[in-house]
Amino acid sequence: MTHINGIRQKPSGLFAGLSTIDLTYMVDDIPKRNSKMSASVQVLAAGGPATNAAVTFAFLGGKSALVSFVGQHPLTDVIRSDLNQFAVRLHDFAGDHTGAPPISSILVLPGGERTVISANAQVFPPLDIRPDSQWFDEVDVVLVDGHHMPVCQTIAASARSRGLDIVLDAGSWKEGTGALLPSVDIALCSDDFRPPGCQNEKDVFEFLRDHGIERIAITRGMNSILYVNQDAAGEIAVERVTAVDTTGAGDIFHGAFCYQFSIRNDFVGALSFAAQVATFSCLHVGTRSWMEPFRETLSEASSSRGSR
Repeated sequence: MTHINGIRQKPSGLFAGLSTIDLTYMVDDIPKRNSKMSASVQVLAAGGPATNAAVTFAFLGGKSALVSFVGQHPLTDVIRSDLNQFAVRLHDFAGDHTGAPPISSILVLPGGERTVISANAQVFPPLDIRPDSQWFDEVDVVLVDGHHMPVCQTIAASARSRGLDIVLDAGSWKEGTGALLPSVDIALCSDDFRPPGCQNEKDVFEFLRDHGIERIAITRGMNSILYVNQDAAGEIAVERVTAVDTTGAGDIFHGAFCYQFSIRNDFVGALSFAAQVATFSCLHVGTRSWMEPFRETLSEASSSRGSR
């Protein structure tokens, strides 16, 4: 890791959690019972919160590694190929497991709303791991998504003992989340994240702060992001756009946050950057097709600044 003017170059992130195969279909409506429907667009990619975050981190310019359960089933070539395309290193703790990976069926309606069906980590046997100490070498940030919970707990605790920043993708409260919280530095929560006894955002902030987490954000779709940054609290506006597909926007947000936070160590600035990236992704179908247009947008902006 090198530093130029206090800014880290080529940050390194370790992401732990779920890998799936995502089949995304663009449809006009949700199919009725006992019916068939044709999709206007079909997209195939690796998915899962930690996986999408790792890919986003790598696309933006970081060095990514993913700790996940993939295995040896022929279908897992889809996952491996996608990760290889973005130079995401896979630490696969599935060993010789030959069962099929979880396959998510995602129906996207006009306007970007989506419906997801997935078995998630339930298709795998519960496992724990012993992390290789080299996984943490030169790592700047660690994200855990709470799937494969014993693994996430182990990775987070190991990272904590090394003084690394641990980010929790708090999409929903899962069994074992309470035991994970002592290792977490930053909680990025969806509006669906409700710890026991919490009824609203205020309750969530208080609950997490009572568990020692001082940097917390709650994303609320196209509504503003609420955050607490140690003793300060605030709100970040999210640009209103006509969404095409919101699939994976939260995962992309998390990957972009980790990238920007690793570079500048600016919590609020990283939230703002992540919101811009995630919003841009919603203008495109699937979790990958936004990337090249985003790269072109950055290039055009850079050229415009250079010509002034």
